[in-house]
Order: sequence, then C-alpha cells, then structure tokens
Amino acid sequence: MAMKKILIASDAMEIGGAETALLGLLNSFDYSKYSVDLFLNRHKGEFMPLIPREINILPEKKEYAALAAPIAGVIKTGRISQAYGRAVGKFKARRYCAKNNIGGAGAVYLEYSHKYTVKFMPEINPEVKYDLAVSFMTPHYFVARKARADKKIAWIHTDYSYINVDAASELKMWSAYDNIISISEGVTKSFLSKFPTLGPKIILIENIISPELINRRSERSKAADDMPAEEGVVRLLSVGRFSDAKNFDNIPFICKIIRENGINVKWYLIGYGGDEGLIRRKIKEAGAEDYVIILGKKENPYPYIKACDIYVQPSRYEGKAVTVRETQILAKPVVITDFPTAKSQLNDGFDGIIVPLDNIKCAEGIIGLIKDKKKQEELINNCKRTNYDNKNEIEKLYALIE
Repeated sequence: MAMKKILIASDAMEIGGAETALLGLLNSFDYSKYSVDLFLNRHKGEFMPLIPREINILPEKKEYAALAAPIAGVIKTGRISQAYGRAVGKFKARRYCAKNNIGGAGAVYLEYSHKYTVKFMPEINPEVKYDLAVSFMTPHYFVARKARADKKIAWIHTDYSYINVDAASELKMWSAYDNIISISEGVTKSFLSKFPTLGPKIILIENIISPELINRRSERSKAADDMPAEEGVVRLLSVGRFSDAKNFDNIPFICKIIRENGINVKWYLIGYGGDEGLIRRKIKEAGAEDYVIILGKKENPYPYIKACDIYVQPSRYEGKAVTVRETQILAKPVVITDFPTAKSQLNDGFDGIIVPLDNIKCAEGIIGLIKDKKKQEELINNCKRTNYDNKNEIEKLYALIE
C-alpha cells in the first residue's frame, strides 16, 4: 500500500491545551503507513523540541509568520498586502461588532483578519497534493484555500456557547471542509447551536493523551523549590492560559473565602497570557499576595500537578481542558466549575467533582472536598483504576483517509 500523505497546519507550539492535544495527535500516527507534514505559521514555542522526529516540519513562510506581528511592523518589512488584508479585517470586524453591540469579540477580529488576508497568502506546499489536509486551529481559511488535498478537515477546540462570532461568516468558513472534528459531545452541542446545518459533517475525536508520556515527564523534575510541602498547608494548583476563559482573576477571592473558613491553603498558578496584570491586581485587591502564587510559564507542569493536593479548573468556559485529563492520569483529586461542557470532562463524584462557578459556592465546594479526606481517597483510587489511554482515537482519523 502506498504511503498516505497528511498535512497538518497550526499556528505555533507555545504552551497551551490545543498545542498539547496536537502533540498527542502527532505522537499517535503509525509512521510506517503515514507521511505527515506539519506547517506552522510560526516556528516558535516551548513545545517545538517535543515534536516527534518522524514529522516533516515544513519551512516557515514569512507571510504567515507576519500574522502575529503588529500591522505597523508588517508594513515596515514590506509585506503591504498582508498588512492591508489585516487592516481591512480589523476595520470590518470593528464595524460588525459595533453594529451588533458586541464587546470583547476577539474571535470576530481573528476570523476577519484571516478572512481578508487569505487571498494575499502563498500556497502552503504547492509541490504536494495530500490525501488529507488538517486545519488544527481556527480560523480555518488557509488550509481551505492554500493547500491541495483530496479531503480537508478542520478542528473545533472551543465552547461556542460562550464566544461571540459572526455566525454567517464562519458558516462559510466551516462549510469549505469535508468534515469537522469535535473534541467532546459538549463542544459538538455548543457548536451546532450556532451552526445547526453542519451536523452531518461532525466527527467526534477526543484529544489524544498518552498516560505513559505524562507519567514519565512527571518524574523529570521536582516541584519542591516552587511549591514546597508545608505542615498544615493544602496546596491547590491551576494550570492554563491567563485569559478570560480560565477565570483565574477570581481565584484570589475564592481563595480568600476558603482561608476565612479556617483552612490554610496556598493556591499556585501556572501559565502566562494577557490577563496576568489583571490577576495580579485581583491578588492585591484580595490581600492574597502570600497565598495566591503565580509560578509563571512551565514547559513541564506535570511534576507540579503530581505535587499538589487538589487540582482546580475554575473556568468560565472550556472546549475540553487537557490539564484535567492529565491530572486524572496522575491520580490527583480534581475540582472543575460547572462550565457548559463540564459534564463531558469528568464523571462527577467518581473521578472529580463539579462545583458552581459562583465564587462563594465554588469556595464551599472546594472546602467540602478539603475536609472530606475519604472522598479525596475515593477520587484518587477511581482515577488509578480508570484507563485514560485513548490512542485508538487516531483510528477515526485513518478512517477518513481510507
């Protein structure tokens, strides 16, 4: 049988849930049967060295790398067409958001930026026609228009019930693909609430996570220096991008409530992003400088997850939080808030617990688990007994090619 050719396109390999999911996918291919090219807009990020050696990383193209640079900087490098496309997109997105009374619509701005720039972009790899081309991160204009393939698919990582989009515009973008990959039933439901006609195109492929790799990496370093074990102190941990979705800005107040109930906790945050300034302000407002501690960006968060007492994912919304599954693999008690897709994340009361998003009720839920040592042990033992290896999800991708 001739080797099948696959193209996967994404943005960069910075630390993040979607990037972790991409690494899981790349580590699952049978490279004796499939040849995989990876095209990244930017050859940047802590995960670059973790890309499997069997992957052929296509050369970076300056036009695509320029998408992340300020428009003024793009003009200075002489890429007038790309700057023009992005400027038009920004203007039209601003007009759409004003007309529809939408605030904080980053998704619209990003989609329009690519929509009005795509015609000025070069082909991704004009020499090759692929059996399958995968657009892994939205917006999905480039693989649709700038790659040659017999079949094209695009991935959903986001809970669409929570974000503002131009649904009519995005419908055309998604419709250009043969299939759309959803990472959970909850994500599918929220997506179809915006795009009901796309139901026949949806295929569920969960984020592929390797327990063996996670356990191995959890042993590579110790968290003791940053997150020391202290007598009588409960160590809470949250990992994620510092963004509105993750709700880390409310952690100082939730933590304050827990401490006011006589429980000595320290809450550690691993991550980075645009909301760091906001989170630091909220820590100061709550007077929580001594017990909400930002550890920053960590290429390998697993030793910290292994060292914590309870892992908390306090998100406002999620597609599917990869870190929750990783924590379950490391057999630690998990608390998540009741974001819309929460029930597809864990089995409530069995391998984690779901608490209300409201700060006071969230704190009460965490307090309840901290006090209930028997429940903690039950969650730990259930995680140990559960097989979270889902490498066979790759078979669903193979089926699309065959």
